[in-house]
Amino acid sequence: MRLLIVGTLEGYITAAGKIAMKRGAKVSHTDSIEGALTALRAAAGADLVMIDVKLDIATFIDSLKAERITIPVVACGIGTDAAAAVRAIRAGAKEYLPLPPNAELIAAVLEAVAEESHSIVCSDPAMLATLRLADQVAPSDASVLVTGESGTGKELMARYIHRKSRRSGEPFVAVNCAAIPENLLESELFGHEKGAFTGAVARRLGRFEEANGGTLLLDELSEMHPRLQAKLLRAIQEKEIDRIGSSQPVKVNVRLIATSNRNLEAEVRAGNFREDLYFRLNVFSVAIPALRERPADIPMIAEHFLRKYAEANGLGEKRLNDDALLMLRAHHWRGNVRELENTMHRAVLLSRGEEVGPEAIMLTSQLLAPEGGGHSSIPANSPVANPFAGPGGTVPAAPQQPALPTPLSVAPPTALPTSYGPKGARGGAYGGGAGGGGTLQGLIGRTVADVERDLILETLTHCLGNRTHAANILGISIRTLRNKLKQYGDEGSTVPAPGEGSGGEQRALA
Repeated sequence: MRLLIVGTLEGYITAAGKIAMKRGAKVSHTDSIEGALTALRAAAGADLVMIDVKLDIATFIDSLKAERITIPVVACGIGTDAAAAVRAIRAGAKEYLPLPPNAELIAAVLEAVAEESHSIVCSDPAMLATLRLADQVAPSDASVLVTGESGTGKELMARYIHRKSRRSGEPFVAVNCAAIPENLLESELFGHEKGAFTGAVARRLGRFEEANGGTLLLDELSEMHPRLQAKLLRAIQEKEIDRIGSSQPVKVNVRLIATSNRNLEAEVRAGNFREDLYFRLNVFSVAIPALRERPADIPMIAEHFLRKYAEANGLGEKRLNDDALLMLRAHHWRGNVRELENTMHRAVLLSRGEEVGPEAIMLTSQLLAPEGGGHSSIPANSPVANPFAGPGGTVPAAPQQPALPTPLSVAPPTALPTSYGPKGARGGAYGGGAGGGGTLQGLIGRTVADVERDLILETLTHCLGNRTHAANILGISIRTLRNKLKQYGDEGSTVPAPGEGSGGEQRALA
């Protein structure tokens, strides 16, 4: 939990910050609204803002909406000023917190926000059974190994276990073992003394000490080097660590939760993972089912992400129609919940109006489907049985036979731009001839490269020329996107500049 406190609050700021830090929050402070906006634009950001009610909360929240920064705001004020509380709530604050600070009240606010930010959305019996298992192990101090495919929500499960444990009021610290180089991971976990190595200009406490009394999540533990595995085993057995460069061990009281998307037993047999460490960590195992194994969760999770990204992009409420929902149910979801989240983010930006139809659902290729995982109960002749199954996951390749499947039975989009292609080309992401509209029929005769170009430019238009945002939606790197845009500009296509979008002026890249 990252907490940003805005305002002076007449000296109560220190007390409120200390209470929040004891509850595991990372607290930062600024005196002004301008400073708060600067902090929220930075990479660190925040999960919750507590702002002095004397400041212009309405302007602050309007600025957040204008910049599409979605974050809960809690107003704080001295005493129980009912009029101030009403003004704050009307301005858009989620709660009003009276000061001097009450430890239990601040804890409740932090817990409510954490629950909202890291909630697990599910209704399928398979996932509900997994949560019941997590509920049973959570109150203990036993180490837990959370397994599952990439994108299933292993870190969310770890946070869920922490919230249900007796350590819920203490810090939750997560370390991605795959994202930190091996020569830095040891210092990250165990800390170091000043002068222990080149660049160690001061003592640094490691994540074990940072999580003391709470929970330490070792994400993607299978990526850890065997040498560090030995040191981790000692820390678990002896409940003490050695900082790099120190001769004095440090006692720690940490509950460990580890995650892996690999089969650790197979890694042990292959000699890549220590057997003794595996059994130390695997006191209790929680296996998260893949999304395709809990199909009842797909509609609920999809609607959850629709609401989230519609709000984040300043759009109105959206809902899935029946054909779009059939498409989602039929898909293999190799990327699990993370893939579904990205799909709904794209759908929010590509849909027209309140209803999200199949024309806005861009799915990955069936070539990525797990073996035996691409089956569906939807009839083969259904208009949504095999949507957008071509290379790249957005459009089908040119048909090999003259006979075509029944086109998608949806109304063609009428507002897609048709001016992206070079002179003589048929533009629009779903264009390709009179009456082509949004059906597969309209793609006949067009190359995959042409349709890819129109999809990229249409997405960039929806993102108002924001390259980073567009690259995230398209699932490609920013470098790939820039190279594509340079190519399109050289070919004579017009490309939205940053800040430009639908209805705005466009310029050609030189």
